[in-house]
Amino acid sequence: MPDFDTSLTPKNAETPIADQPMREITRDGVHYVLLGTAHVSRASVTAVTNMATSGEFDAIAVELCPARHQALTRQQQWQDMDLYRIIREKKAGLVMANLALGAYQRRIAEQFGIEPGAELKAAADAADALDLPLQLIDRDLATTLKRSYHAVPWYKRIMLSAGLVMSTVSSEEIDEQQIEKLKQGDILESTFTEFAEHSPELYEALIGERDRFMAARLRQENAANAGKRILVIIGAGHLQGLAKSLATEQRDPQAEVDELSHLPRPTRWLKFIPWLIAVVILTGFWIGFSRSPELGWQLVTLWVLINGGLAALGALIARAHPLTILSAMIAAPLTSLNPAVAAGMVTGLVESALRKPRIADLERLRDDVTTLKGWFKNPATRILLVFFFSNLGSAIGTWVAGFQIFEALS
Repeated sequence: MPDFDTSLTPKNAETPIADQPMREITRDGVHYVLLGTAHVSRASVTAVTNMATSGEFDAIAVELCPARHQALTRQQQWQDMDLYRIIREKKAGLVMANLALGAYQRRIAEQFGIEPGAELKAAADAADALDLPLQLIDRDLATTLKRSYHAVPWYKRIMLSAGLVMSTVSSEEIDEQQIEKLKQGDILESTFTEFAEHSPELYEALIGERDRFMAARLRQENAANAGKRILVIIGAGHLQGLAKSLATEQRDPQAEVDELSHLPRPTRWLKFIPWLIAVVILTGFWIGFSRSPELGWQLVTLWVLINGGLAALGALIARAHPLTILSAMIAAPLTSLNPAVAAGMVTGLVESALRKPRIADLERLRDDVTTLKGWFKNPATRILLVFFFSNLGSAIGTWVAGFQIFEALS
């Protein structure tokens, strides 16, 4: 059985490290020191810096995936954002969620003059300065968000999205004492605190699965490191779960990583709904024209005005360019009958062509996303909002127009 010490006390109790939650575990001959941090805490940065530069460790592991590590350490990260590719690859929603999460974390951090994730960056910088291996052990954020989304019922997904939006635009200030309380939870869980507390499925996907994933990754990375000491920097909300999994889990680590990285398949029958709607609408047109050309054209006009009009209204709400609004009016009635293409894909691409973000816009992005006004003002986020609202308008228009058409036929 691995050695599981839950009461690590630093050698020098006078240092800030003494106040930090820690655990020590020896597994397969490797000695792990787990340091729990808050991702927006000055005390955590100090503790990480002191321990990482102490010279007592052979490697440093951090609660980051490769994508988050790259975003955290690259100063010009937003200049590389390709909005054309994001929209074409249907990743606009994921990018918006990432920006919203970053905005929540940054909004808290800016109150105290500390960069979000500064303690993780400090650990990475220390590993680089001391030429130590840096182990990236967290699961890809996109995978975590997708598994969290699919873990809860559809009605909870609406609340989840609403919670993410509210955390982004809220202006409520949080004092430093409350920030330190974030050590009781993970930053993702903190964003969705109310929902995670009342949803075991969401908590498992956000916290429990990642505890097991990181434990498996540590065992993978250090399979040949018997006799070495590894410093592990994680959000304190993961401390107990990771310690338990690392100490007791006997399953093959590769099998664990593969299972927890698997993306759930969309429910098959849901894929057919858009096509079924298109068939029903086209059938309505056929019935209308078979009765009289006048009725048929009346139905087509209803479809174009309602579907296209609501999509255009969505683009207008997002403060799109006039030509983008016109493209929504034209594209939505057609794309709604072809589920392979969304109205938002057309409007997003048109808006990005007409108002291509400048480098300065992308550099301001992380600051602009912390306010509702900033989302609409920055050309990059406005493109994402155009995508979202025109899609929403077209979706509502499809149902409203569909009912109007069949009411006219009845």
